[in-house]
Formats: sequence, structure tokens, C-alpha cells
Amino acid sequence: MKNYHNDMKGKMKQATSILLGLFMLHSSFFTFSSCSKMLETDSDRQNFNPELNEKTDSVFYAFGIAQAMQQVADQYFFQGEMRGELVATTENTDNHLRQLANFSADATNKYDSAYAYYRVINNCNYYLAHRDTTLLTGATNVTRSEYAAVKAYRAWAYLQLARNYGKVPFFTEPVTTISQIDDNQFPVYGIDEMAAILCPDLEAYSGTSVPNYGSSIPCGSTNFGQTKNMDTRRCFIPVDVILGDLYLETGQYEKAVKSYVTYLTTEKVTAPAVIAPFQLRNEDESQYPSDFGGSIGSSPSYSSIFSNNNTVDIISYIPMSVSRVRGTTTNVPYAFGYDYYALSSAACWQEDIQLVPSKAYTSLAESFEYYYYKLAQTSTTRRDVTSGTYGDMRSLAIMQTRRNSTVQNEDEKELQWINKYQSGNIILYRASTIYLHLCEALNRIGLPDAAFAFLKEGINDNDTIQANTWLSAEGKQFFLSTFLSEKNGENFYKLSDPIHQRGCGITSDRQYPGAQGASPYQFATEIGKKLAKLAENTALYPGLASRVTANATTKADTIMAMEELLCDEEAMEFCFEGTRWYDLMRFAKHKNRAGLQGNAWLADKLKANEPTKSLAEEQNWYLPFKK
Repeated sequence: MKNYHNDMKGKMKQATSILLGLFMLHSSFFTFSSCSKMLETDSDRQNFNPELNEKTDSVFYAFGIAQAMQQVADQYFFQGEMRGELVATTENTDNHLRQLANFSADATNKYDSAYAYYRVINNCNYYLAHRDTTLLTGATNVTRSEYAAVKAYRAWAYLQLARNYGKVPFFTEPVTTISQIDDNQFPVYGIDEMAAILCPDLEAYSGTSVPNYGSSIPCGSTNFGQTKNMDTRRCFIPVDVILGDLYLETGQYEKAVKSYVTYLTTEKVTAPAVIAPFQLRNEDESQYPSDFGGSIGSSPSYSSIFSNNNTVDIISYIPMSVSRVRGTTTNVPYAFGYDYYALSSAACWQEDIQLVPSKAYTSLAESFEYYYYKLAQTSTTRRDVTSGTYGDMRSLAIMQTRRNSTVQNEDEKELQWINKYQSGNIILYRASTIYLHLCEALNRIGLPDAAFAFLKEGINDNDTIQANTWLSAEGKQFFLSTFLSEKNGENFYKLSDPIHQRGCGITSDRQYPGAQGASPYQFATEIGKKLAKLAENTALYPGLASRVTANATTKADTIMAMEELLCDEEAMEFCFEGTRWYDLMRFAKHKNRAGLQGNAWLADKLKANEPTKSLAEEQNWYLPFKK
């Protein structure tokens, strides 16, 4: 027992050392140029022990791969956000970002490098080929969690390559010489072929937790004195999360549901109770509706998810350096007008903002109903719920505005900053991501009402599910056999507050399930409103208007409408986090598989970007493959 503790103590000491140096690593085993960028590795340990057969090697090498992830962070973010419809450019926008936004980016774009992803992949391949997986401490395999985490890293990198480049060279053995690149016979695969190889391999590690070397590792301070810590668990991607995404991306919806449920019921994660305070979207925010009887609370706020050193709701991130002298930095905060590397806190907020919320985002945010308790007439009056079109409060929670101090006339310009990046981290996954991706899969297997339940009610207890009057028997069975089963009931951390309630007030019916006085936010109502809106677009949805008018809509129509609700929800929940283009592509593919016009839908969504090529053609979705 003493030896075990000494071994773990030594391991933690070395792990901490590697973590403290994560932002300063620049070593490479290979020093070639050009195509050799994909050969670069990031662990000094590889120089001295290529077989990786010591117990502590995993610690060093896993975080060497994490440093390679830092190299792709900005690219991943801007490729995913700029090509969506939620962000708009300004007169200050970097031309490389502008090119991504209008789909004119060529091989000279600084945010286009396939080999940045291959660098991660080759690091992973080397580790997986050389790591001794039989090492034990007592009865514990000391390499399993790291081994699984490296496989997850590799799968994530291949997923990004497929999303951004379509079909790419695929290999799972380490490439260590230039000739292997120049004379390669690597197969060229898209996401379907990749998933067919990667998923069975990952399934063997389903249920494996990510490595944990400490939850509050100090990483230094910014130039203006803000300290930064790192939760090492958040530096990795759980196997079941990337499995779920690969299955979702390839239309294997039943398997996606299984993977997401496995993760949520084994890792005890939950989205936080974050409910934005009630505010009005007019010039006098002190005026409330005459029947307003109070909001449902204001703490903790949605914006707290993104505050410095907070890890609530965050599953995976790429932590970037606190200063340029300490390692790899990020341009993402600065693009939104926040200089994370400023010399003083007063200088952080810049006026030359490059990216702002688009008109499409603003219109969507302002279109939502906000649900609130009506004013009680007496102390015994039941607090019924009503609503008004006051918008989704998440958009206010992540944004701050002020007038340009250099403009003194009536036309003074209002500045808007998105404050999701004051921590200097690039978020990959949140608990909310898993819940909403699960909803996409549930909807596509024919359970749109179960998907809606995550937005409206959350997941709490059997009684709430059983008392629900709009949830189908199949929907109830799903919850009772998964999250609320005898096996999982104690392990699963309840989703206490439904996702839509974060920005739109009282959506839940827990006080009056299905009865008069319940929230107006109801499944049939929201599906009906969305179908009526979709029916206006006769080009994309021929025949829908007549079915809506005749009250003869189908189950397929309901699934289609629910998918649009989820698309809107993801826009509000994940806006400006680097995922929107990937989300839109995935929704388009869902629609194509269902016989709908997914490509045309995507092109219509992005028409305000004024793309230089037709997005109705899938070949135009992808960036040029640059070595």
C-alpha cells in the first residue's frame, strides 16, 4: 500500500510539472518542414523512451497531445463559427475571417490547415502504437483512461477533418518519415467510412472516465493579473461523447442515443441551474408588464458558465496560454473585442470589434416568448403563468453594450461585446451539448416529445414523468428505462432546470402538470406554431401548407418541426462558441436522410452571408485541403 501511494505521489508530481509547463512546450522530435508539420510531436518523453513503457509516460504524452490541440483551437473555432449565420463581420474584421464567412477562403487562409489536425492525429497514432497497456498498480490498469482519451482525441480530430474537408487521407499508424507522406497509399475517407473504423474501436472503452491529474492546476496570470487554473479532466474528450457525435453525424441515431445516455448516467454530469433574470428589451427596462408577478430567479446566471476558472457545465475545453511568453495564445477573445492579453484590465475592452451578433441572431433572440408568473391578486390566488414576446434572455446575459466614447453626436455608435471568452479557453463540449445532441437523436428515432421534454421540463423524477399529460407512452418509457431506471436513478444527476427555461422563463408545468395555470409553453402549441411558419416556405416544404390548413399533419411533420425548434435552441445556447456551422451541416444531413431538401435549407439559412458559391451543392461546403 505504501508503494502504491508513493507511486501515485510521484506520478502526480510529474503530472503537475507537465501541466505547469503545458503552455511553454515547444519541443519536437521531428524537425522537417512543409509536409513534415504533421510529423511533429509534443512530448520530450518520446525522445528518451519511444516505447512509452513507464507508468508516468502517459501523463507526459497525453498532455503533449493536449498542446497539439492548442495548435488547432483557433482554427476549429473560426471554421465553425464564421460559416454560420449567427455572427456578422464589421469594418475591422480580419480578411481571413471575412473569407470564411462568405465561403471564398482559399488555401492561403491562415485558418485553413488540415495538417494542424493531422498533427494531433499523428501524436495519437504514435502513442497508441507504442504505449504499454499492461501496466498495473495493484489491480488497476494505469494506462486505460489515458489510452481511451487518446483514442477520443484522434476520433475528434478526424471528425473535424471530415466536417471541414469532406474526404481526407485516413491512417491509424504513426507516420515518422517524409517518404511515408510523399509515397503514401492512404485511403481517402469521408465521415461514414471513418466512423465505421473508429466507432467499434471506441466502443471497447465505453464507460471509461477521462484522466484526472488535478482539478485546480495553476497556469499563471494574465498580463493584467488575472490568475488562471486548469481542471485537467476538462482537457480530455470522454469516449462516449465522441462516440455519440460520430453516430449522430452519420445518422446512426439509436446508437447515438445509447452513447449519450451511457455518458450521462455514468459520469454524473448535469447542466447547471442557470436562469437569466427577467429583463425587457426596450429603452426603459424598469417597466414590467402590468400583470408581472416576479421572475423565477436570477442566480446563478447563464453568463457564469463562461467566467474565469469556472467549470460548471463544461465537459471539454482547450485551455490557452495566459500570455504570449508562456505558450500558445488565442485570437478568439480579441475578435469579439476583448483583449485577453492586454497590459491592464481597463484596456481589455477594445473598440475595434471584429465580430458582432448578426441580424439573424438578433431577430431570433427577440422573437422568443418569455414566460412569467402573473401578479397574484390575493395571497391565496394561484400564480398562473403568462407570456410576452420579450425575447430570450441568454442573449442579454452574454452581451454588454455601451456607446462609443469617441462619438459625441446623436448618431453615436453602440458597441457590443460578446463576453464568452474572458477565460481564454476554447470550449469543445458542455453538458448542454450532450443533452441537445441527444435530443436530435431522440427526435430522429421518432420521439420528438421526449426531445421536447428536455427543453420544457428537464429530468427530475418518475412522478413528474408519469403525471405528464402530453408525453407519449413511448416517451415515458424512454425516461423510465434510462435516466430514471432503478439502475441509473441514483447515478444520474438530474437536469433540474429545463434548457429552454434558461432564457425564456417558466416553461415547466411541475406545479400544475397539464392543468389550467400551467406554462403556455406546450409541445402541441410550439409544434403547431413552427409548422405554420415552415408552411410559408412552399419551395422547401411543398404540400405542408395544405396539411397544416386541413389539420392533417403527419408524424414526419412533427419531427421536422421539432428539429427546427432544436436548431433554434442550439443557436441560443451555443451561439459564438465555434459550433454553428457544424450544427447546420448536421441538421442539413438529418433532413437529407429524411427525404427533405437539406442542402437547400442550409443555403437558405446562410443567404445573408452572401456566399460566393452555391451552398445547395455539398461540394461547396468544404475548404480547400491545404498541406
